[in-house]
Amino acid sequence: MANLYQYLTENYKENEPFFLSDIQIEGMTGNNIRQQLKKLTDAEKVKRFDKGIYYLPKRSIFKSGSKPTLEKVLEYKYLRDNDRRCGYISGLLFFNQMGLTTQVPMQYEIVSNKATNEYRETSLAKSRIIIRKPKVPVTEKNYMALQFLDMLKDVDVYSEMSGTDLQKRLYQYMRDAGLEISDLESYFSYYPDKLYKNLIETRVIYNGILA
Repeated sequence: MANLYQYLTENYKENEPFFLSDIQIEGMTGNNIRQQLKKLTDAEKVKRFDKGIYYLPKRSIFKSGSKPTLEKVLEYKYLRDNDRRCGYISGLLFFNQMGLTTQVPMQYEIVSNKATNEYRETSLAKSRIIIRKPKVPVTEKNYMALQFLDMLKDVDVYSEMSGTDLQKRLYQYMRDAGLEISDLESYFSYYPDKLYKNLIETRVIYNGILA
């Protein structure tokens, strides 16, 4: 048990989620790792977030201690592969993050290279998670462009803003993200014709480097 705990403290920070499937220690079988992890959990040196997901608890003023947020677990599970970007948040949650809707999503939508199917529903910490395959492999270089285009495809459906206010919000986001039309153009063909309609109506396509 001491060997596993030492491994965990050397490889993970407090409240940093880690996955049973990722733990590999020379000389220890998978069954042995599971048994030791259970002992550590029973001793409250390690806490279980959900099936197969654990973390080293961080002390807090609360008796139960603090725990990683679901968003952080989703990032480690679906949005990053080690230090490489491999996914992004999509759907209503991204509209909410952009300030385009006040609706609080009842589910999390993820686009990730780790998706094994075009569409899959699962749950994590009692929350509904929708995972989709990306149109092209997600990288650190292109994820913001793909995320933006996913949003634009459905902007007429979910955005509570319209007209000039919507245009200003989109332009500001592009400025902040360093996105230009040239960063988006190569992905247009992966989207339905509806995207072109929304690009024109929001005037994003006319702005080039942006006014």
